[in-house]
Amino acid sequence: MAVVGRLHRLAAVLHDELRPVFAAAGLSDGDFDVLAALRRSSEPFELTPGALAESTMITSGTVTKRVDRLVAAGWVTRSVDSHDGRVRRIALTPAGRELVDRVVAEHFANEDRLLATFSAAERQQLTQLLAQWARALGA
Repeated sequence: MAVVGRLHRLAAVLHDELRPVFAAAGLSDGDFDVLAALRRSSEPFELTPGALAESTMITSGTVTKRVDRLVAAGWVTRSVDSHDGRVRRIALTPAGRELVDRVVAEHFANEDRLLATFSAAERQQLTQLLAQWARALGA
């Protein structure tokens, strides 16, 4: 009970501490997830909606809503695949790439601040323990 309770409370605190970086850029944390997934893909920084759903672990309907917001903001484009008209492609715009690169740097600095209490070895140990637990739970 002590471990799960602390992790549950910590998750809420972390969410509250991480969200302002995204909000300052006009993003939700979900919007950032989509932009970051596109940025992690290789040039030309585009994915299909299905690949985005898999990468961000969300439903296709949620991908559609997020992509609609990001298209409206000018940070991504939605196009038809030139080889298969049934396939859609979501791609970062130059403005979207600039935005995500800036926000990623701020996000990493924020994460470092949040983990400052731990040494590098402790961070690695915590990472390994959480990964082990996630595998055991099928996550």
